Amino acid sequence: MDKKTLTLLVALLAGAPLQLRAQPAELNESINEVVIQVPKAGLFTLELETTLYKPDGPGPFPIAVINHGKALGDPRFQSRYRPALAARYFMQRGYAVVVPMRQGFSKSGGSYIGGGCNVESNGRVQASDVKAVLDHVTAQPWADSQRVVVVGQSHGGWTTLAFGPQNYPGVKALVNFAGGLRQEGCIDWEGGLARAAADYGKETRLPSLWFYGDNDSYFNTDTFQAMFARYNAAGGKAKLIAFGKFGSDAHSMFGSRAGAPIWQPEVTRLLAAVGLPSEPQAEFSKYKTAGLTPIPPKTSFAPLEDETRLPHVKESGRNGYKVYLTKLVPRAFAIGPSGAWAWADGGEDPLRRALDNCKRFAKTDCKLYSVDDDVVWTEGV
Repeated sequence: MDKKTLTLLVALLAGAPLQLRAQPAELNESINEVVIQVPKAGLFTLELETTLYKPDGPGPFPIAVINHGKALGDPRFQSRYRPALAARYFMQRGYAVVVPMRQGFSKSGGSYIGGGCNVESNGRVQASDVKAVLDHVTAQPWADSQRVVVVGQSHGGWTTLAFGPQNYPGVKALVNFAGGLRQEGCIDWEGGLARAAADYGKETRLPSLWFYGDNDSYFNTDTFQAMFARYNAAGGKAKLIAFGKFGSDAHSMFGSRAGAPIWQPEVTRLLAAVGLPSEPQAEFSKYKTAGLTPIPPKTSFAPLEDETRLPHVKESGRNGYKVYLTKLVPRAFAIGPSGAWAWADGGEDPLRRALDNCKRFAKTDCKLYSVDDDVVWTEGV
């Protein structure tokens, strides 16, 4: 069975959470979530699926661009990135938040261009999509084209660094969360990241803030320290926040609720330093986070990756869990006492969506088995 067929089968067995995420009813009205298609001109014009979170009112609003990572598998099956918690952080400060899906991802047109082992080229190709979306957005009457910050996580962090050399008018700063591209099939891929970072740093005049942890499953401490050193030695203006260990995988810090105390104060200081709005404003207080499903504490019930330990479920549930593990944080997997199961990823409260989807089939309350990178199941349930 190919991956597409397996993904669709799992979606059906789990109450079709993949299709549900794409429905208009899934849009988060509390933060004015909308999805648009932005044209990107070239030999052939293609469209880039882009999520907007825009405060009420005419603006003009400063702009925060948030670039997505790359999940395992075919990029076309990757879900639309919905960093709602980060969007709320910026919206409380009066920003409109723009989240483009790059070429070949989700419902964006074209095909993903990997560039082989040329990781520098890969980043620049991805950055061209960011430019196309910013060109469109900054032409809108609600956008303040002179007050822009660009943020990215994982492959999106690498895209953000690669966007830096464009020194795009109005962009004041870059924020990189665990940026890079792990290419174990390429000779000296870690060295390639450091050399490419140096090339980006040489051409970038913007300040940047970098976040990396010591237990990152993609980039070890030596790798990100070398990238950072080469970037600054070449002329870049980066500050590194090496925050040590985070949960079971520091790579998920930005997408996790528990990561907010690490990154938000540092980003606030950066915004203030470059003259961008940095503090919450009373007129945008409605966008504060509220009412999220509590996250159960991590347990030692089973290793995260061991699908054979899932209680109650049959083979379909174990296969569904394997698919769940390929999804980006935030994510949650729920199980019912009769073997019903469901998962959800992205958005503001995947825990609630997973529980609700599971309950539809269990006809009774379900319980969370995993949240983000942790197992939270307890014995006797």
